[in-house]
Amino acid sequence: MLDSINFELITQTAGISRRLHGTRAKCLQRLIRLGMPVPDTVALSIPLVRKIASGQRPDLKQLLDHFGSWPVLSVRASTEKPEWGGPSTILNIGMNRANEAFFASKLGAEAARKLHIKFIQSYAIEVSRLDEDMFDVPDLTVEKAYEAYEHEMEEEFPQDIEVQLFEVLKSMARAWEGTSARLLRMSKGAPEDAGLGLVVQRMAFGLGKGESGSGVIQFINPEDGAPKRMGRYLPQSQGRDALSGEGRAMYLTSDPRGESLQDNQPEIYQELKRLGGVSRTGLREEMQIEFTLEGGKLSILDAVVAPRSARASVATAVALAKDDIISEADAVLRIEPKAIPDLLHQQVHADAKRDVISQGIAASPGAATGKLVFDTVAAQASAAQGEACILVRRETSPEDIRGMHAARGILTERGGQTSHAAVIARGLGLPCVSGASDLDIDPKAKMLTTKDGRVFEAGDIITLDGTAGQALAGQVQLVEAGIGGPLETLLSWADEHRDIGVRANADTPTEAAVARKFEAEGIGLTRTEHMFFAEDRLTVLREAIFAEDGSDRTAALARLLPMQRDDFAELFTIMSHRPVCLRLFDPPLHEFLPSSRGGIREMAEAMGLSAKEVQQRIDGLKEFNPMLGMRGVRLGITVPEIYDMQARAIFEAALQAQTDDNPKVVPEIMIPLVSAKREVELVKSRIDAVAADIMTKTGETLDYRLGVMVETPRAALRAGDIATHAGFLSFGTNDMTQMTYGLSRDDAGRFMSDYVKKGVFPEDPFHALDRDGVGELLELAVERGRKVRSKVTLSVCGEHGGDPDSIAFCRSLGLDYVSCSPYRVPIARLAAAHLAIRDPKAVEEDFEFPEDGSFVPE
Repeated sequence: MLDSINFELITQTAGISRRLHGTRAKCLQRLIRLGMPVPDTVALSIPLVRKIASGQRPDLKQLLDHFGSWPVLSVRASTEKPEWGGPSTILNIGMNRANEAFFASKLGAEAARKLHIKFIQSYAIEVSRLDEDMFDVPDLTVEKAYEAYEHEMEEEFPQDIEVQLFEVLKSMARAWEGTSARLLRMSKGAPEDAGLGLVVQRMAFGLGKGESGSGVIQFINPEDGAPKRMGRYLPQSQGRDALSGEGRAMYLTSDPRGESLQDNQPEIYQELKRLGGVSRTGLREEMQIEFTLEGGKLSILDAVVAPRSARASVATAVALAKDDIISEADAVLRIEPKAIPDLLHQQVHADAKRDVISQGIAASPGAATGKLVFDTVAAQASAAQGEACILVRRETSPEDIRGMHAARGILTERGGQTSHAAVIARGLGLPCVSGASDLDIDPKAKMLTTKDGRVFEAGDIITLDGTAGQALAGQVQLVEAGIGGPLETLLSWADEHRDIGVRANADTPTEAAVARKFEAEGIGLTRTEHMFFAEDRLTVLREAIFAEDGSDRTAALARLLPMQRDDFAELFTIMSHRPVCLRLFDPPLHEFLPSSRGGIREMAEAMGLSAKEVQQRIDGLKEFNPMLGMRGVRLGITVPEIYDMQARAIFEAALQAQTDDNPKVVPEIMIPLVSAKREVELVKSRIDAVAADIMTKTGETLDYRLGVMVETPRAALRAGDIATHAGFLSFGTNDMTQMTYGLSRDDAGRFMSDYVKKGVFPEDPFHALDRDGVGELLELAVERGRKVRSKVTLSVCGEHGGDPDSIAFCRSLGLDYVSCSPYRVPIARLAAAHLAIRDPKAVEEDFEFPEDGSFVPE
């Protein structure tokens, strides 16, 4: 038998800690310290519960002595973090024939009988693991309940309270140690060896004479966090029965729809209202309080963090800080960065019925409902008619950009977290499900077939849940985005603490405006080639691609120059006083040429060529491995007219955007896919020549910063050489991950989940930056680049720039900023603040609130 050292009566001075006894035990102690009427409670430590799970029995007589004569008890789980869950609460432990007779004189015979029956049922179901249907008999009595139990168990129902209590404790302890419970809590972020504490509490019955019952009350609206007293009270009930009491439950506040506690028991209501204010101030949280009335006497049994949406969580944290209950830094830490997408995009309602037709990769968060379209033309036609649509493709390409802009969501059969569809969708703020490999998409027939054989055709309605990575049949209830004052306030507080910059990847004025709205500190990446996909521009670019010589190409590109110049000028104007980094043309030329027969015919007609000639020219430009072929700086050196035009457009736009309010625009020009110092020298010399020509003709002074997008392993290893000609190095971690792994980001989605499950990789390297491989290249590049040029600006502009774990690594390397999709900017700002607040020096240490501080649920 174990001694009593590991359990303790919870009082104001008891040595209760969250790590040793769990959050519930610590919270109950704080309720007692606040003067709340909490019944006597004993805390069992996590080590003791582990011993009970192994079959060792503590000194239960000594424990029961805390509760005096005729004890009837409840046992609740107390985990280190509330979200880890735990075994169900068991009430009325100690009820037996003798106790029923005793409490009949106090509570009434009917109340005592109900308490007895309820315990037999819960013990049979939760402890002995019997089927609850065994009690589904008419006019159930105590004796019938005993007979049902004894028939199944072939033994008498235990009458000894020590036996009852030990079996309850052992059952709950072993349930926590079970495989299903372990996997469930691990899915919620708990470590595999997470422990369970238990609290044993004297029952406040809620049944019997006088005003008796149970209820729950909270003081905020769970949807938006606005002050609101809400909950339910159910006479002659126990625990949380009021929440499932349906028509029998009362409202708490006066309500024309029915009876209320406020009307029937105004003094009790006022006391609950007062205790709500006490708990908010003393626990520094908005709590949901569980209470019981027994003969008109109020008892507070428990308190948990009031359930709420992400929007309500932000509003609550900001309100607590504004009322000086918590600090602004605490408010920032209360909100997890992963909760922010729920505020920035509409979402599928939590209670919505889901008919899942496909499970893919959650490539871009949010939700949208629309009719199915299978190509860009149909998407644009749908948008022109004011009809929402979902664009479905096997995989997207640059040709689909216009359709993606017109759609409300994107669904692809192939691809992963950093596929073309995913990257563009995140930039546009559209929900995207990629890698939906359980679908068979037929673009010619304009239909898709699900795994279970259902067929959906163009025009059919589906809902896309990019947050969960699901496609759902039909129209599903959605919740609107919650962008507003509290979030802006919280992020402004975050900015006061973070010590790494946050920019946005923005390719269009629309995206730049979103980035500015979310307070990005500038644009860290503009993929200038995305500006060519408008119908009029694409035709001109194709003419330049088909040009026979440099002069013809220059003439064609001259028609594109004013278009690019106006785009750049608009970006400079939108981002006034904030830096704009423009990446020169990157993709291989064949991506801008048509692939369908119809597209080839259209191009032939526009250029006065035969379809055969167009096809031959397209075939001549194809590469075996275009990702590693003539793209980026290689294209800029071999076809220099493109970079010349872009440089001229950038400089002329800088002069055009200069105003009295923004007198000096200094563009940042970034060269993609560099591997050698000489590549930078060649491109820089031509850019300098363009700048000199413009200055000569206009008499204006131009200034610009030249940088390199470090995407190849060789560029990382030779960063010292490259930095001699570069004012900044921006790590393109998407391509760097592909090249380091020899892995296509578009195809990885087909097998990456299996790799992660089998422990090959701890995480999808396109989702979370690979610190061991890609990360080591970054470390070397940082060290070598700064050794040659100490003030070189270093950043990450791949999709990892919006991932909190990757931001932590970037910060540890001393990078100046991260750049991510506009809708991920708030996530990055908040994540960076968390790192700085928790530990400015050792950013990866876990932050813990002081044990002796006020209750702060995590």
